[in-house]
This record gives sequence, structure tokens and C-alpha cells, in this order.
Amino acid sequence: MGLTPRLEFRQSQSLTLTPQLMQSIRLLQLSHFELNAFVDAELLRNPLLEREDGGDADGAAVEPAEPPAELSAYEDTVDHAERIQSADSIAGSYDTEVENVFPEQGTPGGPGAGQGNWTERGGHDGEAPDIDQFVAARPTLAEHLVSQIGLLLADPGDRLIARFLTDGLNEAGYLTVELEAVAEQLGAPLASVERVLRTIQGCDPAGVFGRDVRECLAIQLREKDRLDPLMQKLLDNLDLLAAQDWAGLARAVGASREDLVDMLAELRRLDPKPGRAFAAGAIEAVVPDVFVREANGGGWAIELNPDTLPRVLVDRTYYATVTGKTRDAAEKAFLTDCLATANWLAKSLDQRAQTILKVAAEIVQQQDGFLRHGVSHLRPMTLRMVADVIQMHESTVSRVTSNKYVATPRGLFEMKYFFTAALGSATGEADHSAEAVRHRIRQLIEAEQPDAILSDDTIAAVLHKEQGIEVARRTVAKYREGMHIPSSVLRRRQKRATLLELR
Repeated sequence: MGLTPRLEFRQSQSLTLTPQLMQSIRLLQLSHFELNAFVDAELLRNPLLEREDGGDADGAAVEPAEPPAELSAYEDTVDHAERIQSADSIAGSYDTEVENVFPEQGTPGGPGAGQGNWTERGGHDGEAPDIDQFVAARPTLAEHLVSQIGLLLADPGDRLIARFLTDGLNEAGYLTVELEAVAEQLGAPLASVERVLRTIQGCDPAGVFGRDVRECLAIQLREKDRLDPLMQKLLDNLDLLAAQDWAGLARAVGASREDLVDMLAELRRLDPKPGRAFAAGAIEAVVPDVFVREANGGGWAIELNPDTLPRVLVDRTYYATVTGKTRDAAEKAFLTDCLATANWLAKSLDQRAQTILKVAAEIVQQQDGFLRHGVSHLRPMTLRMVADVIQMHESTVSRVTSNKYVATPRGLFEMKYFFTAALGSATGEADHSAEAVRHRIRQLIEAEQPDAILSDDTIAAVLHKEQGIEVARRTVAKYREGMHIPSSVLRRRQKRATLLELR
């Protein structure tokens, strides 16, 4: 058989991921905060895009106000120099008298007296000024510490080390950087870093710059002159305290029961997270992307949250005007690219909204029992189950449900919450959702008595007997640990200790 070269034509179809298609896929998984930031960046870059602004209360479009007569004098300072007014006349036209800017300083009985309160915009609306406008901002933990570091340390090198350590604090006030790494990065001796740390550990609030909870509490006790050897032993055995092993803790500390109770009462008066008293970063509230409500005729009404959907318009009039006047090929190419990008963005935002609504509708249809009866009726559901119904790829469903939230009569949930694994049923009925099994395990543990603590084996047997759920002991242990519920041994100690305190 001889091998000879030859030319062939073959026709095939393949999907090419163009930059715009990749961008459309990325838009699906963005949260509404990230989406609004992306749209704002596009509005700055693309002159053909503009936001769709709403009208006024009557539904009519708001016409732009005409500029004041004084401002028209500055349209052309070359041709109309004689119309330029003096600074005093301009200030008078803007009503900048002190009693108008600061109404509380006006003369009593003047023209503005008794006409209602002034708002921050200077209008009479009968409402008191917003008190938030006059409240000083709360200092952050770093600002509070920097003001003290300048008084504690005189050497500029030591201040630099202290500022670096301040940047390594978390919100609780704990030091999260290793001293060896700090010394290596700053090129300073380790002994100097340790000396600076001991100095700034005396800053307010007490306990700040502790590297763990033991050191944080020790700093506070040392500040109160209560760090004696017995208290130090108690801090060295916090693991026994967390396990509520009172007998083992008393032996390790070497204190009587009465002394141990007094020492524990002193520990309770300390603050294990001293940094929480100061202002932290801005917290963004979770805003639902979809609302689910009960419909009047039965079923569920599903609607998108309009506040999370940025609406953009393509200014074709501006495009036609500019392209008709330009003769430069590069400028025309730029405008053509801007028009294509603007059309793509408007279409992608619409497709994103429709896809979210379609996925949410299918989730609501499959989880109707959860919406009506609670988490115990949550059905097992996978991405493929939703993707097959709405005829999309499961990766698309995964992107749509990422960082998206739905408000239901049962509360606010992330869309990912409704996708859970299935556990087999011993009765031959429908499988059970893993989240429903976790909920039932939590109910059993919360209802147990101090003298009848349920082990993982017992919980598995109860689930099999009562609801026919086929679940192994190790699965119960995994779900229990995932919910941060201690073992049966620790729960027995905790509930017995609580019972003794009540008595």
C-alpha cells in the first residue's frame, strides 16, 4: 500500500468562543453588584450607551432644567466680556448669606424664623435635619492604634515596625502575621520586632495584638493585675474549658471548685475580640435577584427584582449624527465597534435576565413542597435535572445560580441552596434531600434530654425507623460536624453542666 499526499475538503461545524460570547458567559455568574460595576465601566468607555432613567411620579419624563440667566453670561467670555458680573453680585444671586447656609445662626425673628426647619439642601419641607449629617465618623481600629503608637514609640524604626504590625490585625484585633516574616521583610532584628510587639500590646483596647485567644485574654488579665499562676494554668488549658471537662480542668489548674468558679467568672468578663468595638469595612446587604410570592389563583408568582437589573439604551441618534459628520476611517471604525458593543451588551443583559427567570421558575416548580411545608419537604435536585428541563447545559445553570438569591415566603436563600444530594429511602418512596436529613438530625439533637443523649448510631437508627432514610453512622457524623454540633460525649457534659447551673 503506497502513501501519497493529496488534498481533501471536509465540512464540519464547531463552536468558536468569540470574545463577546466569553463575555456573555461571564455576565451570567456575576452578582448584581459586580454587574453594575461592569455596566458603569462600559458606560464610561462607550459613548453610545446610556442608562435608562425613570420618569417622575406622574410617569412623565423629567425635562432638564434651563440654566439660570446668570450662567448664560459665561457661554462666551470673549464675545460677551461686558456681561460678566462681579463676585459680589454672583454671590448674592446664589443666596449665600450665613443665615441661609446655617439657619440655626440666623437672627431671631428674621425672615427665615418660624418657617419650618431647613434641610441639608436649604429647603423648607417641615422636616428636621438628618442627624447622621452631624455625627462624626467612628474611627477604625488602625486609626485608634496609630494615634497611640506615636506616644509609645519615639524611634522612627520602631514606629515603622508598629505600623506594619497594625496592618496585620484582623477585625477581632488579633495579629495574623508571623514575627519572623515581619523581621525578614523589614530587615529588622527579630528581637526588635518582639520588643515593639510587647510595647504596643499595652495599647487600648486591652487584648489587641494578641496572636491567639490565650494571649489576648492574658494581656487583659495582666492589665488588671490578675494574671497569677493559677490563672495562667487556666489559660493554658482552654481546650478543657471548651470541652467543659470540669473535673479535668480542676486537676490541671490545681484549684478548688470554688476558686475555679471565680476564675471562670472573671474570664467571662473579658472581651475575646477587642477589635470588634471599632468600625469595620462596609457591609453589603444581600439583595434578592428573584421574588417568589403566592399567586391569587394558586401556584407561585415569580418576578425579577428590577433594582438589580441595570437597564441601558443605545443612542442610535447620536451615532447617526456623528457618523454623518466624520470623514476619518479610524473614527468611523471606532463608532461602528461602539455600536456593536452597545447592541451586544443590551442583548446580553436581556438574555441574562431571561435565563435567571427561567432557572428560578424551574427551581420553584421542583421545590413546591419546600415552599409550602418547609425544609423537611426539600427534594433532592441536581444541576442536570434543571438543565434537562429548560434545555440548557448544566454549566450554564451553575453559572446562573452562582451569587444569586431568591426571596421566598420561607426566607431569603441562595439559589445553590436548593441543589442537594439524594439519600436513599428504605420504603421505596422518593429519595430524601440531604438538607432535609440535616434538618431532621438537628431537630433530634435539640430535643434530646441530658440523661438520654443520642449517639450517631442511634440517630441513624431513628431516621431509618421513623422516616425510612437509609443513612450510615459516618454520614450522620459528617452532617453533624458540618453543622458545628459537638459529639454525644461533649453534648452530655454540656447539658449536665447546664442542668447543674439551673439547679
